[in-house]
Amino acid sequence: MTPHDFDRTHLWHPYSNVTKPGPTHIVKSAEGVWLTLEDGTRMIDAMSSWWPVIHGHRHPALLTAAHSQLDRLPHVMFGGLTHAPAIDLGKRLIAMLPAGLDRIFYSDSGSVAVEVALKMAVQYQNATGRPDRTQFATIRSGYHGDTWKAMSVCDPDTGMHHLFRGAVSVQHFAERPPLRFGDDWTDDEALNGIGPLRALLAQNQSHIAALILEPVVQGAGGMYFYHPNYLNHARQLCDDHGILLIFDEIATGFGRTGHMFATDFCAVIPDIICLGKALTGGTMSFAATIARQSVADAIGHASPGAFMHGPTFMANPLACAVAGASLDLLATGDWKTRVAAIEAQFTADLAPARTMPGVADVRVLGAIGVIEMDHAISADIAHGYTRETGVYLRPFGRNIYAMPPFVTTPDEMSQITTAMIRLATVM
Repeated sequence: MTPHDFDRTHLWHPYSNVTKPGPTHIVKSAEGVWLTLEDGTRMIDAMSSWWPVIHGHRHPALLTAAHSQLDRLPHVMFGGLTHAPAIDLGKRLIAMLPAGLDRIFYSDSGSVAVEVALKMAVQYQNATGRPDRTQFATIRSGYHGDTWKAMSVCDPDTGMHHLFRGAVSVQHFAERPPLRFGDDWTDDEALNGIGPLRALLAQNQSHIAALILEPVVQGAGGMYFYHPNYLNHARQLCDDHGILLIFDEIATGFGRTGHMFATDFCAVIPDIICLGKALTGGTMSFAATIARQSVADAIGHASPGAFMHGPTFMANPLACAVAGASLDLLATGDWKTRVAAIEAQFTADLAPARTMPGVADVRVLGAIGVIEMDHAISADIAHGYTRETGVYLRPFGRNIYAMPPFVTTPDEMSQITTAMIRLATVM
């Protein structure tokens, strides 16, 4: 049995139909923005391997940090023990996050970071004398992960988890913010979306523990960019009703939008923020949930006196060391200039797609470029063109999009945008 045959017969790929497996490509190696397949074919990883590989594959600084830590302490449990990589990384994160977010809970994936945030919110509400607040509010078209509770705050109708309706908890959904990023803000609450959110929170406040949002950029729920001022008003509404505010920055954190965090586009600070994906520069899975000290103190002062969560690989020293090296690259590099150049090239190169048949919208923010079609498209069909275009793209829903590494050159960007427009003509 060939490796391809074994893969098709025994391995289960994400969001795939094992009875009709689509094309897959065996990757032999990767460096910078390039993937090399088993037969020597090279293609640009325009997805940053589902968004985390911001510095490119196999960056020497990240490999050095991994090798060095591997020789000393690859793993040790975090229960009753600690280590320098976790402490050093924590100092770095607190220094770069908005003031007030200063209690860090490490975990091993973005979905788990969201689960941790939701559990924190429920335990906080219970600790402060509101045990009936066990539900959550959010906005439609969102995506927060594939684990059980995280699924419940993803879009219930158009999201990928609608098949689990009835099995997951029922939550509260407001319409997504109607004003897009770059629109003129209006204080008319019927037009800016705050009115519906206000009504939802007021009506259900006695049951809602927290409002969870992807700030500014909704990722896998639709690649939708909305007005940052919505977040400022959401903060006030949460304060008015005693509801915690959670920002899910797993997709947007560490420069993807042109700011270090999408939170930086607004004037408020959440009670809890979730980070992941690019935290280690895509070298390994790692995540963090960071809360205000007041949230942690409330939980600590109530029964049972501890936050009830503890992953086996929490604060893994190897991941902490690599994450620290990734933050070093962001601190000393020119990522802002690079992301601005990618944004400018996306804007210019994708502009012709606006008038193409079947294209509903083209939008760009930071190192994110999107061609939205007026119909559903197939990732499997798109995969079939990757060898021809030399660019690996994985569309979903109606969106042909790219989130390339920040080190992508202008010539490589041209190859990416050409491939995106090519897909728009054939999908």
